[in-house]
Amino acid sequence: MAERRQYRSMRHLALDHVDFLSIFDRFDEGIIIVDDQGRIVYYNDTMSRIDDLAPDATVGRRITEIYDLNEETSMIMRCLRAAAPIVNRTFFYRTRMGKVANTIHSVFPLIRDEKLIGAICFVKDYTLLEASITSITPSSQKQGVRNGAGYTFDDIVGRDPELLRCVNTAKMAANSPSPVMLYGETGTGKELFAQAIHHCSSRRKNRYIPINCAAIPENLLEGILFGTTRGAFTGALDRAGLFERASGGTLFLDEVNSMPIGLQAKILRVLQEKKVRRLGSLGEIDIDIKVVSSVNREPHLDIEDGVLRPDLFYRLGVVFIRIPPLRERIGDIDLLVAHFLEKIGDSLGTRVRKVDPRVMQVFAGYRWPGNVRELEHILEGAMNIAGRRESIAYRHLPAYFRHGRHVRPQGAKSEEDHRGQPAVPADPVHPQPVKTAHASVPSPSMRSLRDTRLGIERAMIVDALSDCRGNVTRAAGKLGISRQLLHYKMKKHGLLRRDFI
Repeated sequence: MAERRQYRSMRHLALDHVDFLSIFDRFDEGIIIVDDQGRIVYYNDTMSRIDDLAPDATVGRRITEIYDLNEETSMIMRCLRAAAPIVNRTFFYRTRMGKVANTIHSVFPLIRDEKLIGAICFVKDYTLLEASITSITPSSQKQGVRNGAGYTFDDIVGRDPELLRCVNTAKMAANSPSPVMLYGETGTGKELFAQAIHHCSSRRKNRYIPINCAAIPENLLEGILFGTTRGAFTGALDRAGLFERASGGTLFLDEVNSMPIGLQAKILRVLQEKKVRRLGSLGEIDIDIKVVSSVNREPHLDIEDGVLRPDLFYRLGVVFIRIPPLRERIGDIDLLVAHFLEKIGDSLGTRVRKVDPRVMQVFAGYRWPGNVRELEHILEGAMNIAGRRESIAYRHLPAYFRHGRHVRPQGAKSEEDHRGQPAVPADPVHPQPVKTAHASVPSPSMRSLRDTRLGIERAMIVDALSDCRGNVTRAAGKLGISRQLLHYKMKKHGLLRRDFI
């Protein structure tokens, strides 16, 4: 039924009249649209920066007039000839004006009424992509920080005994040459721990380089990690990899369990031999690095599923630290709220300094699938809505949070109201019956099948979006549904992508 409703809505959406070009104008990827003869009909500003060419000098001319390419070497012309897409292909080319570009191309044929009418090409600049991947993360850009690690153990907020044990273990492992593996759900603070370990070590004056293994195309990851030698492949230059650049410092491999299984064997060899060989080179380079890695899923489950090599896990997990999720340290919420109110208030310039007790009660009963990051984002959104008020009220919270089945509505009485006992944290997947002296809340068996199914569906979508940091395509893949269907279900449940980024 949901799919049929979605189809009807798509029929009413007149896509032929949507102004896609105004969207393409703002893309951070280069975009070229050509007709069936390879003549350029659209060329956006990002492509102009990649090629150092003005759009006016390209539109109306054939691809082979602009680039030092022919019918065989041009990706676009090959796509037109075969009427088939070319996806994520590394490509080194030169314009007729002499500008050299190292890129990743994806070209798709444009079909109307079963007839080829042209092609659209999306271009990522390899140099810009590599710079964005290896740059210091925004969270670490503190004033005066030059090596990439801005957080220390003093920035970890909490008094939970399990969290304090994690901090103590991390401190003891900081000056050891042994690798450290951090295991925690999305938003628990793995990057914060990694930076703190570097900052507490004798390597703190050298570089800290974080790399998100899940965010890099597989065909680029090996070259970025190990470096390249001129001539190793088309467009390859002499370039040091991250292992070389991090020598003397710390390399943080975030979500290492998402790394291709074949590349994991090469990583293991580097760690064992403490030598790295650039792609295309016969010589090896000695390295001295501290490796901190992270996984967002129980490692033994990934080993059983064949996505994590056991030998790599044993090597990287010499010191293994499990960071507890926020739902296991609810007692820290008051400290975290006070910390974020001060931090966010300074940046927003608001007067908000406290949270309504009823809001704190809701926070205490929430599962926090996005953990500390979700709490921070909820507070930031609420502070924007609260404006010049001094307190955050329930109505200031994001709609997706207030409308969730696992969030107690404002004014609803908790078990504590009736019996003086702490309320049972709500769980949308495994709801628990709550009994009081005055009334009884229906147990799962007494609830309608539809309500139970919707609650489970919403909880799974929230978890998937949180794990994928708002990436709808990845979340849809994780849930085993199409991207369009996930968008429909998000709208049905009042969920917004920006709340999970």
